[in-house]
Amino acid sequence: MLELIDPPGAVPKGNATKEFIESLQLKPGQVVYKCPKCCSIKPDRAHHCSVCKRCIRKMDHHCPWVNNCVGENNQKYFVLFTMYIALISLHALIMVGFHFLHCFEEDWTKCSSFSPPTTVILLILLCFEGLLFLIFTSVMFGTQVHSICTDETGIEQLKKEERRWAKKTKWMNMKAVFGHPFSLGWASPFATPDQGKADPYQYVV
Repeated sequence: MLELIDPPGAVPKGNATKEFIESLQLKPGQVVYKCPKCCSIKPDRAHHCSVCKRCIRKMDHHCPWVNNCVGENNQKYFVLFTMYIALISLHALIMVGFHFLHCFEEDWTKCSSFSPPTTVILLILLCFEGLLFLIFTSVMFGTQVHSICTDETGIEQLKKEERRWAKKTKWMNMKAVFGHPFSLGWASPFATPDQGKADPYQYVV
């Protein structure tokens, strides 16, 4: 069985203790929200994931592809994941097209080690698979970029939650996810984004 690691942006589990709540030094009228499922105090914009069994900051969705949540600390990598899969799928479609033209212009028996009917079937299957992945990952990439630009996660859009956080420009939102300042590291899955001074957990509402 594949074991889940702690999701990026996961809220400390079981921190809804009397001592921790007292350490927040609540003022009259201030409240905190406790998650009844994981016994954590939920920060602002956190949601509980039923798969990870944790509350995740800025949770967008749980992705079965990566067996983890897409949240505050790994959205950049998920965006790059969908973008590169889409580009690879497009490359595969272009290669299929060139190979088909080559076989069409030349003798089908010479352009492949398989028989002509088998070659045609394989090209059709590869074309279908490439197109399917291209469409799916392109849509996912587009929705993620839109989510970043509007600074609104998929869950917040779905639930139509009221915006309680400061509105920033699209460029500032992009830098918050991919790092400060703009660099080639934005396109690298190996470069950890420098997000500047991290915002503290906003437990109090």
